[in-house]
Order: sequence, then C-alpha cells, then structure tokens
Amino acid sequence: MWALTTLGRPRVHLRRTESTNNVARDLAARGAVHGTMVTAEQQTAGRGRQGRSWHAPPGDALLCSWVVRDPPPLLSLAAGAAVAELCGTQALIKWPNDVLLGGRKVAGILVEARPAERWAVLGIGVNAAVALEDLPAEISGAAATLGLGAADLQPALEQLCAALGRWLAASGDQVLAAVRARDALYGRPLRWAEGSGTGAGIDAAGRLILAGDDGSRTVLDAGEVHIGGLA
Repeated sequence: MWALTTLGRPRVHLRRTESTNNVARDLAARGAVHGTMVTAEQQTAGRGRQGRSWHAPPGDALLCSWVVRDPPPLLSLAAGAAVAELCGTQALIKWPNDVLLGGRKVAGILVEARPAERWAVLGIGVNAAVALEDLPAEISGAAATLGLGAADLQPALEQLCAALGRWLAASGDQVLAAVRARDALYGRPLRWAEGSGTGAGIDAAGRLILAGDDGSRTVLDAGEVHIGGLA
C-alpha cells in the first residue's frame, strides 16, 4: 500500500505539450517512481476514451497525469470518486470515466495500463476555471465547469492529489460504495452497442450492469454507454 503523501511528487510541469499522458507514459517506461505527476497549462492533443479529443483553453483546466505503480483493480473508479469529491456533493460519476455536474461533463479520466510491467498512467482533465463560451461550439453545450478562478487552480490540484491518495489507498468495497452513491446511470434509460435498457448498478468487479428492454441482463467491463438519446 502506498503512502498518502506520494502522489504528485516529483512533479513535471509543462507550459505546453501534446498530452500529459504521453509524457507520463514515457517517464513510467524509464522508471519514474509511483506518484510522479505531469501537469500542463495547455495540451494540443489531449485524449479521452475512444480516441476523442479533450479540449480546454490554456491555463483554465487541471490537466494532469500520474504514474501509478502496482495499480489497484478499480483504478479508474477510484479516480472517479476522487474527482467527484473535488467537484462537490452534486457531482455524479458516469461509468466508466466521466464526472458530471448538472448532467454535463466537468471532468474526464483516462487510464492507460501496462499490466505486464505493473504500472499505469492515470490522466485526469477537469474544467476547473474554464469559461464555457471559450470551448468549441460542438462541445460547449455538453460541458460543465467548476467556475473557479485562475488563482484557485493550484489549491484545487493539491486537493485532487490528496483525494486521489485516499481513494487509491481505499478498499475495493469503499470505492464501490462511493461510486454507487454517485452513479449517474442507475435507473436511467441507456443505449449501448448491443441494445438498450436501464442502468442497474455497478458489480463487485466494477463492471456496469444493464437491464435490457427485452428482460436480458448485460454486464460491461468496457465500452460506450449513452444516456437516453444523448451521446
């Protein structure tokens, strides 16, 4: 188990980079210690899941990645619990990697694991001080912001590091309880590649349970799920 103070040290801060995950992956492959953090003021090729881009105006978002050695099985969900804690009591977790405020995405999580080498890179982007009107028109309507000021970014990052430290050290049962309490998909009408139905919770392995319209039961350990008719 890791000490709670190790996340975020050492820190590599960049004014501009393609992706903090790319930098952290390179550092991990070269032996960077657990908790090494990469932050940036701007990303030119930030990524989310399914190859999507992550957009944020320079200096207005938390853009950070950590090297995680011997990652826990529920790493992505533990990160979701930590980010939701930062975002407040109204924040919900949309399995497997988004945090929502008011039904809109305020943060995204991307885990890139190397199980054979016993490490993963955990990337998190949070619209901390983003003005929604500064986002591309195609995503501004689906985005949320914490509404912080630029001076609040460093304290918010420190709060996120502390929350991550606690949740990575938490038991699987504690992580699952936190995620289930904030489950944005539970009881909601959903669409996925193989059908449609209703969100029925998160199982003990962190997988999404889906109750199909035809009475079937589906369990997803990865994939894309849409709420109602919205992506």
